[in-house]
Parts: sequence; C-alpha cells; structure tokens
Amino acid sequence: MSSSSDTIKYVLDETRIPRFWYNVIADLPTPPPPPLHPGTLQPLTAGDLAPLFPMSLIQQEVTGEREVEIPKAVRDVYRQWRPTPLYRARRLEKALDTPARIYYKYEGVSPAGSHKPNTAVAQAYYNAEAGIRKITTETGAGQWGSSLAFAGALFGIHVDIYMVRVSYNQKPYRRALMESYGARCVASPSMETNSGRAILAEREDHPGSLGIAISEAVEMAAQREDTKYALGSVLNHVLLHQTVIGQEAMAQLEMADDYPDVIVGCTGGGSNFAGIAFPFLGAKLRGGKNVRIVAVEPSACPSLTRGKYAYDFGDTAHLTPLVKMHTLGSVFTPPGFHAGGLRYHGMSPLVSHIADLGLIEARSYHQGPCFEAGVQFARTEGILPAPEANHAVRGVIDEALRCKEEGVSRALLVNLCGHGHFDMQAYLDYFAGKLLDLEYDEKELAMALAGLPSVG
Repeated sequence: MSSSSDTIKYVLDETRIPRFWYNVIADLPTPPPPPLHPGTLQPLTAGDLAPLFPMSLIQQEVTGEREVEIPKAVRDVYRQWRPTPLYRARRLEKALDTPARIYYKYEGVSPAGSHKPNTAVAQAYYNAEAGIRKITTETGAGQWGSSLAFAGALFGIHVDIYMVRVSYNQKPYRRALMESYGARCVASPSMETNSGRAILAEREDHPGSLGIAISEAVEMAAQREDTKYALGSVLNHVLLHQTVIGQEAMAQLEMADDYPDVIVGCTGGGSNFAGIAFPFLGAKLRGGKNVRIVAVEPSACPSLTRGKYAYDFGDTAHLTPLVKMHTLGSVFTPPGFHAGGLRYHGMSPLVSHIADLGLIEARSYHQGPCFEAGVQFARTEGILPAPEANHAVRGVIDEALRCKEEGVSRALLVNLCGHGHFDMQAYLDYFAGKLLDLEYDEKELAMALAGLPSVG
C-alpha cells in the first residue's frame, strides 16, 4: 500500500503479523539486575519459578536472545485482531492547531478491548502445552482479567481472577465479561486466602491493591500442582509478548514514509509501554534514529517519578521473589483513582532498568487533566480511551502543543492501549465534577519506602 498525503489509517494484512517477539535485553549496554530468592538473596534459578510458571515461560523470562519465535497456534489466534491499525490523528492535529504529526496505534480492537490478549493468549498456550488446566491471576481495572479469561476459554483452562476490590465495585461490566468467558472473579482482598484474611482482619473495608491481589493469586497457585499463576504485566516475558505492537507500528510508519521523533505510552506495570517502545529503542541502540521515549504515569501512584530504585517484593504478602524496580513499597496502597490498571506499587524491572540507564523519560499527571485529554480525543478521533490510555493521550497532546509553541513539526507516536467502553462510570464522574485529583498519603509512602528490604 502506498501512502497518500491525507491517509488516515495504515493497515497491514494477516501475513504481516510478526513471527518473532523482540527481546530488548539483547541490545542493552548492561543487563538488568537479576531477581533474588527472598530466603537466600541469591539469584533465582529456573527451579525456583517452576511452582508458578511452565518452563517455556521461565525460559523466556531469562533469555538474552534478541528474537523469540511466536508459535503458529498463537499467531493463528492473533489473526482475529492483529495486525492492529495505525491511525494518523488528523482531526486532533487540526483541533490543537499543531504542526505535529500524531500517530496512534490502536489496541482496543482486540476481543477484550486492550493490548492484554497479546500476552494472555501466549501464556494460556504455553500453560496448555504443559498440561495445566487452571490458572490464577489478579486484575485491576479488569483488562487483564478479561484477556486471560478469553485466552483460557480458547485453550481449555479455567481461570480464577482476584480483582482489586475498588475496581470490582467500580466496573461490574468487566466482571460480567470475565464471567462470560468462563472465569471466576473474586473481590480482593478476599476470605479465600491467608493473605486476604490477614488484611481484612486489620481493615474490613480495605479497597485492595494489585499487590494484595497478586499475593492471593500466587498463594492459591502455589498450593496445587495442577495450577499455575499468570501475570499481566511487569515480568520480562510479558513485556516480550507485547512487542508485536511496536514491530507492526514500524512497518506501518514505513508505509506512511515517517518515523517517530517522540513515543509516548502510559505506565502502570510497563507492558503496553514496552510493547510500543522497545522495538524502537532497540533500533536506536543498534545505531538507528534517536527517538525520545516518554513514560506517563498517574500522580497518585508515581513509581517512576517518586519511587525508589531498589529491590522489593512484587506483592504485599511477600510471597514473590525480590526484584529491582522503581517502587513505592510493597505495602503501599494507592488511592482509588479510576485508572485501575495503573495502581501498582512498582514498575517493571526491565522498564526500571532502562529508566535508570537514562534511555527513557518519565512524567506524571493527575486524573482530571487526563480525562480532559481523553474527552478531547473522543470528540475529534471518535474513540473513547480507557482511563489508563488517557494518561498517554495527555502526554502526546502536551508534546503536540510543545511542537506548536516551538513551531516545529515532529512525528509523535502514542499507544492507545484500550477503549473505555466498560469505564463509563469514570466518565460520568468526570462530567459530574466528581472526579477528584486524588493524592497519596505522604506518611504512608514514607513508611512503605522505609520498610524496603535491605538488599544490595
């Protein structure tokens, strides 16, 4: 397909679905610090992870190979929505009166409405290959839970999902979607686990957190040989699976005869951000074009901008290995803002390492300005973003306005990682003036950071 001067949508056919996932570790100047066993403080072995993950995923977690082949069975499922379209946001550009060229990769066309099935399908496939028939997991806003429920249905795996309680109450339609796919959805903290009961004993109305939900899911998986655990973000293999996004975007921008000067993505655990950014970062590290990469996070849960780069637990009950990441402390509970997928106390160790190397920038926004940006996007481009994606939209609009102020035309690429069709209560609250710019408790944050493990 050739690009014309007014093209809106760049579409690849199914034969252009990437055949390999891209591993940025192969191109980094230094490898990321290893995860540690919490008992011995020694680097983890494959055997340490075996109770939670099938060996195929453990191998992907630790590999240094640049390319990991995507199984045909996974690519066949991808064909249902991949390749996803790349759009030129011409109406938004006009509304902003900016010389910037704004492109957005739209992942909301997947069955679950977000980028999450890119890894959910892969994880369900590898678990099914290993003979696993049950997976436990956590979810915040429900995008990940919906995606794993969908993938579990395809590969004959039952899925138990521990959903952060504040999101469980805010997003009943997400719960309904998970149950429609055949999964069981439980409000977390729950009375089903030791970790959940301990937290509820201290506070009966605890709103929950992703750290707590992870604890519950890990605890349940570790008790049974026929059950494994799956994580929707943070881990290396999860970020690896998402790189189909950036690889497709590269081919589509080539169709547009363009290349990004700036890439923007929202960050909670780091998966959609890595998916769009890592292939471009790898090209830069191999001598390609210098592109600025901007990670945008919520001001109410600012792990990259306010967290400490240190070893910490990935969950609240300290059942997981220690990983070095930007963290607010594993016992930190963020306030109940609407972008539930960004309410995690830590950032992906790989994204954290790359930030520590100075290869990306980070900024944070309150939810009010993010919803304002999302509504402007909807009224110009027609797509209502998920609350999480609104952070990236806010970031790219600000970059476009910067281009306007400087009188410079730059190519801006943003990952619109999901739609907001199941998040209408958040928009109702915004239009009613009830969407407060919530602040975290400074004392709680200080206490959580003071309680970090003494490692390294």
